[in-house]
Amino acid sequence: MLAIADEKALYVLEFEHRKRSHNTPSGRTSPIDQIAQELELYFAGKVQEFRTPIAPQGTAFQKQVWEQLQKIPYGETISYSDLAIAVDNPLGCRAVAQANGANQLAIIIPCHRVINKSGAIGGYGGGLDKKQWLLNLESKE
Repeated sequence: MLAIADEKALYVLEFEHRKRSHNTPSGRTSPIDQIAQELELYFAGKVQEFRTPIAPQGTAFQKQVWEQLQKIPYGETISYSDLAIAVDNPLGCRAVAQANGANQLAIIIPCHRVINKSGAIGGYGGGLDKKQWLLNLESKE
């Protein structure tokens, strides 16, 4: 995974293949060391939430969607339509899906927990195989 942070907070945590253009400097910082440890514990099934300070970069609407994503409990999913309702935009399924896809803090802001109303897993910037793997990991309490 690619992690970008300053000394105060993590700005980016993305899967390597999804590299986008980032203007934030990288290097070893306290938040990067912290998220590395937390991810190791998360993947081992020993941690369900992250304490690394984050600084999401996006529009006001994207941040509103990402805030709602962080309220989805570990091991649970919601639909894009339920997410649209949660941000007071019941007709905005596509808008919340786009905000979901713009999330640059994978796993920490759990966009992988949003699925289609039909129960199909839907899309995922990290790849559907990774989304299914994350959902399976979280369903094994």
